[in-house]
Amino acid sequence: MNDTKAQTTEVEVLWHFTMSLDAFVAGPNHEGLDGRDEPSGRERLQYTSGRNLMLNQVAEGVLTHQSELLQNNTVVVQGRTRVLLIDAGITGDEMACLANDLRDLGQPVAAGFSTHPDWDHVLWHAELGEAPRYGTARCAAYMRDLLSNADWKARVAEGLPPEIADEIPLDLFGLITGLPAEAAQFPWDGPQVRILEHPAHAQGHAALFIEEHGVLVAGDMLSDVFIPMLDDFNMTNDPIEDYLVGLRLLEGVADDVDVVIPGHGSVGRVGQVRARIELDRAYVHALRDGHDPSDPRIGSSAKPGWEWVSDIHAGQAQSLAQER
Repeated sequence: MNDTKAQTTEVEVLWHFTMSLDAFVAGPNHEGLDGRDEPSGRERLQYTSGRNLMLNQVAEGVLTHQSELLQNNTVVVQGRTRVLLIDAGITGDEMACLANDLRDLGQPVAAGFSTHPDWDHVLWHAELGEAPRYGTARCAAYMRDLLSNADWKARVAEGLPPEIADEIPLDLFGLITGLPAEAAQFPWDGPQVRILEHPAHAQGHAALFIEEHGVLVAGDMLSDVFIPMLDDFNMTNDPIEDYLVGLRLLEGVADDVDVVIPGHGSVGRVGQVRARIELDRAYVHALRDGHDPSDPRIGSSAKPGWEWVSDIHAGQAQSLAQER
């Protein structure tokens, strides 16, 4: 990573993610975009003792946990005896608790997967074990570039939310192995997981589609709290078109999706994936065309505690205007 890119990334991280925990008033059963209460899972799983786990079942063989800050969704895909862990979490305590839950379920981690190289998607905890952690080839290359800098830890630390910066373990940060370029399936012995790599939001971004369960793990797209966040402009890319390419790729599997899990926000149920795709597309079109978007995630219609997302929109609009 060159110095200019590092500085841009740090500003972007602070801009996207620095905010007050006190602003979050939405609980785990907050409303989705369609006004319905989001289910906390078909049933919250329990230990044999009857004590609740931190995990919620959202589909057969698919469990989630949502972090308090920024409502990050960690996804667990159950195999025969072990699990695939997608975007492992944020704080050390959360990840250690997750590891305990998986041990009590008798299903250790077979492998991890990071949907893209943003800081909150490439974390890990020693309690989760030494399973291999994967991402796309581009995601892994980005992380290798970052970690090659002697001061990478200081750079990353500067962009962490101050409310929880001391709780985020960086010792295993970003240790991602790249899958073969253009890999179409995740290599493991659990249910088939299709890799949908695209250029939207961040280089090396990929959604995962668990076909037999009808679950789309969307990475940082299709959120009901965040608007589409574009990648940085550079001399070779077009972040607007890149985002539209990503949406078209997700649209290609939409008819087979029963559950969509965004990187942040509420889980979408049957029929909601197309609505979320259309909402994201309408926002990107409005941004491209220089119009004020009519979007429930910004302005007066934003959820309580999420009004600051309007600042993300203002920053993106300003950046796009400067590129023209």
